[in-house]
Formats: sequence, structure tokens, C-alpha cells
Amino acid sequence: MASFVTEVLAQSGSLEKEDLGTRISRLTRRVEEIKGEVCNLISKKYSEFLPSMQNAQDLVTQVDKLSTDIDLLKSRIESEVRRDLHVSTAEFTDLKQQLERDSVVLNLLKQLQEFSTGIEDYNCALTEKKYISAAQHLEEAQKCLKLLKSRKCFDLKMLKSLSMELTIQKQNILYHLGEEWQKLIVWKFPPSKDTGSLESYLQTELHLCTEQPSEDKTVPRPPVSSILLAFSILGELHIKLKSFGQMLLKHILRPLASYSSIHVVIENQPNTVIIRFDSLMTDLEHPSPSKVFTEIQMVLEVLQKQLLDLPLDPDLESEKAPAIVLAEMLGDVIWEDLSECLIKNCLVYSIPTNSSKLQQYEEIIQSTEEFENALKEMKFLKGDTTDLLKYARNINSHFANKKCQDVIVTARNLMTSEIHNTVKITPDSKLSVPDLPSPDEDNKLKVSTIQYHEVNLEPKNTLDQHSFSLPTCRISESVKKLMELAYQTLLEATTSSDQCAVQLFYSVRNIFHLFHDVVPTYHKENLQKLPQLAAIHHNNCMYIAHHLLTLGHQFRLRIAPILCDGTATFVDLVPGFRRLGTECFLAQMRAQKGELLERLSSARSFSNMDDEENYSAATKAVRQVLHQLKRLGIVWQDVLPVNIYCKAMGTLLNTAISEIIGKITALEDISTEDGDRLYSLCKIVMDEGPQVFAPLSEERKNKKYQEEVPVYVAKWMSFKELMVILQANLQEIGDRWADGKGPLATAFSSSEVKALIRALFQNTERRAAALAKIK
Repeated sequence: MASFVTEVLAQSGSLEKEDLGTRISRLTRRVEEIKGEVCNLISKKYSEFLPSMQNAQDLVTQVDKLSTDIDLLKSRIESEVRRDLHVSTAEFTDLKQQLERDSVVLNLLKQLQEFSTGIEDYNCALTEKKYISAAQHLEEAQKCLKLLKSRKCFDLKMLKSLSMELTIQKQNILYHLGEEWQKLIVWKFPPSKDTGSLESYLQTELHLCTEQPSEDKTVPRPPVSSILLAFSILGELHIKLKSFGQMLLKHILRPLASYSSIHVVIENQPNTVIIRFDSLMTDLEHPSPSKVFTEIQMVLEVLQKQLLDLPLDPDLESEKAPAIVLAEMLGDVIWEDLSECLIKNCLVYSIPTNSSKLQQYEEIIQSTEEFENALKEMKFLKGDTTDLLKYARNINSHFANKKCQDVIVTARNLMTSEIHNTVKITPDSKLSVPDLPSPDEDNKLKVSTIQYHEVNLEPKNTLDQHSFSLPTCRISESVKKLMELAYQTLLEATTSSDQCAVQLFYSVRNIFHLFHDVVPTYHKENLQKLPQLAAIHHNNCMYIAHHLLTLGHQFRLRIAPILCDGTATFVDLVPGFRRLGTECFLAQMRAQKGELLERLSSARSFSNMDDEENYSAATKAVRQVLHQLKRLGIVWQDVLPVNIYCKAMGTLLNTAISEIIGKITALEDISTEDGDRLYSLCKIVMDEGPQVFAPLSEERKNKKYQEEVPVYVAKWMSFKELMVILQANLQEIGDRWADGKGPLATAFSSSEVKALIRALFQNTERRAAALAKIK
């Protein structure tokens, strides 16, 4: 009867549901029990570090059995839910949710099991120095831990213990791999701390271990490929290669590109290949690119053979090993810095300084191409042309840039050199530059074939051949060299490409702009204090302006066509240079004028000359003025052009004379003794004044200019008339006035003459009569 009831209930499904509920409850309890045991085991193993190998294996068996039971129950629940969904949906849903929660817990337990298994397998592989296998097991454990962390319901304390364990084990394998790496690659440096000198580079060595030493055969060494691949699996290979690449660049590759006196030596010894440097005697300041490319290629070939082109570990043949190109990884790390170093330390200095040598540079371009192709074959490089080859091929632009830079640097050095080192310039002087080439046939002016009658159009009176020449003077030697540099640069432009010619032309213009800004600023103090330098600077500016007038015209038919439309000119710079020289010299003239007036101010206005002290002070002032003028005359002698010299000295002497005339004519009372002494002072100026005109070093040639003093000194004749008045009587003064038509009337106004008469003569009828004649 009972079996019959059971069968009926089974047909109806109610007994089955009760049976499922009972079994799920039992499974849930069992899952919780196993979860507790697993957590306890994990805690003891990774927190308390207790041995529990047998317990772990028993738990694994129990977990597997529970997993099978859960799978069976899930299938039965699915079938029951589908069959009797309309009857007991709620009951089966609860049971299914309970079962899914148990499945999640069981899945976590499986991940814990896989984590523990991965760590155990990792330890075994690490002990046997199977680094690739150990790294893979460690990565599997990492994935398990990551999955456990994604479950929010898991115990955080246990996760912390597992994470710490994983970190410790990863650092452990990295330490062992680092030890192996240091045995494979050994750097040997000199004992000194200065690692950047040539001597230290000559003592630096790189040892690459190729085989295991015979004495260490008892402990087999893992192959290089397994070490590198283990680094890759752990994500540390790029960091390791980057560190090695930086060391290689600093101690091997950069010295090769920077020093011409070293070359690389490759020594093959038992079990080891040594890369080191040897000293080389050479006169070259910088290494040639071809030599540098060859030696760098030698170094990289050794690295490719011994380190970067090795077979994978045989144990991985059945696995899907990642496709790693070690040479490409190292190339990515060092190529940018290496190419920049090759450009700055090598290729830059190989750029020719003369356009005639540009054709020879093709060899360097070819060697650069061969170098890059060799690196691509070794897989150090990938892709198309790199910056290194682009730099080499763009030689025209680099030549122009370097030439322009050299020109500006040379020009600035000349501008900042001493001004007082001078050379003499005469109308026949010429710059020491090669003759300009003849213009091209296409640029020659076409002459009409029409016949004309010959007519002599030469004027009867021709100009002197030096009419438009610069007068004889002295200029700075540096300025003469500066103009030679400008001519040579423009001459270089006539044989260069259009782009280069334009750059060179504007570099020459920049030279003169630079002169305009640098020289007055750099030499400012000397130009203000030293009259000779002011005169030389004046000559320098006039010399440059003189050449700028025709500089562009001389090259008009020989320079690039793009500049032949009127832009190749320097005439616009001429006014600026003339103004620059004139302003500097006029500033010096104002300074000298101020000194003259200051000295004359100590003459006590030339009053009361009967007083010995006053007379002595006035005499001293006059002597000082003459001394200053004579000193200036000597300083400017043979420096300034004669006409500028005479005008300058005449202007300064005229300033002194005008001041003396003004002081004397302003006196209200001049006694006979005062008049005599004033005359004697004026006589000193009259006798010694012309002597300041000595523009030439040969004394006999200066007499001509000393006789022409009235031409350059506007007040000279007035000064002479003043001396006459100081010694004349009233009749003589009246005669020289001659009703306003005599020489005295030319020199002084009627009021000035009357004032002098009143100061010199007492108030008498004769004086009144004389004053009446002065109108």
C-alpha cells in the first residue's frame, strides 16, 4: 500500500518536490561545511603557514562530488519546472535560487582550489628553474585571484592574504630571473665615479655570457630564451629591455657617435663575448658617419646573435608562445635617442661648409641608407624612412642652415672683438675676395643688331677716378673682415641652389641688422669715453654704408632668379648706418664741447686780469683748452678722413673761441692792464690754435690745413678783430668800423662794439664822438 501511494505521489510530482527540497537543503548544509573547511585551510596555509596537503586533497575530492550532485539536481529541477510550471512555479523558483547560490559558493571554492594548485605548481617549477612554466602558473593564480575579487560576497581578509601571497611569489620569481639576467649580461665599469669621460669609456666593458661555465655544469642554467620569455609573461620584459637599452646607449652607442678617437672591439672568449673600446689616433675632431654606422652595426649584430635572436624553450613547443621580436622591442626603446644622438653628435658636423663639397655628401647619404636597411634586416627598425635618413637627405636645407648659422656666429664674434685694432683704407683699397663669376648667358643683356653711327659723347672735363671712393681713413680690422665675410657669403650664394641662395642672402642682411644692434650696445661704454673709438666707429659705419650702396648691384645678375626682381639690395640699410656713425661721433663731440666749456668756466669770466690770481686762473684755463684740443688732434690723426677731421677740430676750436669772445665782450670795465693781459691770452690762442689742425702724421703736409683755419673756425676772424680792439685807440676802431662796412662790422654788431668801447675807454668827448659813429 505504501509503495502504491509513493508511486501515485511520484506521478503527481509532490513527492519529487519534497525529495528535491530535502536534498537541496542537505547539499546547502554540506556546501557551507566544505566552505568553512576550505576557508580554514586557506587561512592556515597562507596566513598561519601550516602544512595540510592531505586535507586539501580530501577537500578537493569532496568538492568534485558535490559539484556532480549539484549538476544532477539542476537538470532535474529544470525538467520539473518545465513540466509542472503551472502547478508549482514559486516552489521550484525558490529551490533553483537556493541551488544557484550554492553553485556560486561552490564556484568560488573551485577558484580557491585552482589558486592553491597554481601556487603549488609554481613552486615546483621555480625549484626546477623552469621559469616559463612557473611564470605561467603564477599568471593562472593571478587570474583566479582576480575572479575572486570580482565576487563581492567573498571574505576580504582572506583576499588580502591571497594577494599578499601572490605579490611575494611574483617578487620571488623576479628576483631569481634578475639573478639569471645579471649572469648573462655583465657590465664592468672603471673604479672612478666620473663615467662620462673618454678615459672611463675606454675602461668600460660589456660581457655577454654565451654558454654555461664547465665548473657549474652540476647546476644546469636555464636558456636565455626562457628567462626573457618568463619576463614577458610577467609583463616585465619591456622594463628590463628599456633599462638595458639605456645602459647600452649611454656607455656604448653614444660614445661611438661622439668621439673620433675610439673604436669598438669584439672579443670572443670561451663562454663569453666582450664588447669594449680601444683608443685610436686621429686628427678628426668628430667621427665620420660611415665609421660610426659600421661600428654601431657591429655592436647590434653581436647583441642580435647572442641575446635577441634565440630559439624558444623546447618545453613550449606544444604551447602557444607569444610572438616576441626582442630586437624590435630594443629598437623601440633606443632608436629615438640613438638617432637624435647620431644627428647631433655626428651628422651635424659632417655637413659641408662649402657648396662645392655637397656632391661628396652623397656617400654619407648612401651609408645612412645602408645602415638603416641593415637595422631593418635585424628587425631593430620597422616601417619606412626614419628621421635619421630624412635628415641626411635634406642636406641642402641643412647646409644652408649651417652656413647661415656659421656666418652669423662669425659675424658676431667679429662685432664683439676689439675696435681699436685698425687698418688703413685708401681710395685704391680693395677687399680680398675672389673675382665674381661671369653672369650666365641667359642673363646677359641682349644687344641690338641695329647699326649706329659712332658719336663721341665723352665730356671735356672728366671726374677724378676716386670721386666716388671712400676717403683715406682707418677702420677696425674686424669690420674689414666683416665685409669680406659678406662678399664671400654672397659669392657662395651664386653657386648654391635657389633655396640656399635666398637663405644666404638674407643671412648677409641679418649680419648688418645685427651690427646695428650689437656694436653700439656691446661697446657702449668705450664709445662714450674714448674719442678715438668713437671716430673709428664712425668710419666703420661709413665704410659699411659705402659698400652697401653697390653690394646688391654687384650680385644682381649672378644670384638666384627669385632675388633678381629688385629684392637683392642693401641700399635701404645705408641711411641707418650713416645715422649710426654720425650720432655716435656727434655724441662724442658734445662730450668734448662740454669739457671745453667746463675748463673755460674756471677762467673767472676773464674779469679783473690785473689781479695775478685771476690772470693765472684764466691762463691755466686757456692752456688746458689748447692741450685738450691738441690731444684730440693726435688721437684723431690718421683716423678720421681729412675733411671730417678739420671740421671736427674747427667746430671744437670755434666753441672755445666763441666762449672767450662772449666772456670778454660781456665785461663792463677793462683797464689798460686788463686789456694787455686779455690780448696776451688771445695771442696764445691765436698762435697755438692752428697747431691743433694736424690730420696727417707727416708734419709738413699739415701746414696747408693750418693756414686754412678761417675756413673751419667760423669765429676766427672775429677773434682777430677782438685782439685788434683790445690794442687799438678810438680812431683805429672807427676806421675799422668804416660806417658799418669795415672788417670790424663784419665780426661784431654795433652794440657789441659800443660795449667794448665803453669798457675800454673812459667817458670823454672823444669816446662819445666815437660811439656816435658806430651805428
